[in-house]
Amino acid sequence: MSETVENVAGNDIRPATPWHLWVVGIIATLWNSGGAFDYTMTQSRNESYMSAFTPEQLDYFYAFPAWADAVWALGVWGAVIGSLLLLLRSRHAVAAFVISFIGLIGSSIYQMTADMPASLNTPAILIFTAVIWLSIILLIWYARMMTAKGVLR
Repeated sequence: MSETVENVAGNDIRPATPWHLWVVGIIATLWNSGGAFDYTMTQSRNESYMSAFTPEQLDYFYAFPAWADAVWALGVWGAVIGSLLLLLRSRHAVAAFVISFIGLIGSSIYQMTADMPASLNTPAILIFTAVIWLSIILLIWYARMMTAKGVLR
């Protein structure tokens, strides 16, 4: 069912918010909040959170150069902001997701060139990374589609 809403002037009609925007927006916010939590706990060196990692893994995380931390931050916070902007029906969600994608590219470059511990280079980690890539690509596509349809303004 397609609903429309008139603006105050009564001459422009824009689509109502489809139900799937709320589903995608809520799932994206929850998913990306997990990444934000991980980033925050790692950057703050939260003792309770970081105790799950081996000394070798901690050395790896704590040795990130500033640029790698910066692109990780872009990836994580761009995705969180994009998810929230999606829920707010803002076309700026597209830009936030693209910034997140750029951050993911940078993070991936670092991971491919850094001396990563073997314990972090497992099939499970590779699958998880692929899911992250797929999720941000789909979120960019979805936000662009919703913008083209006039749902995001």
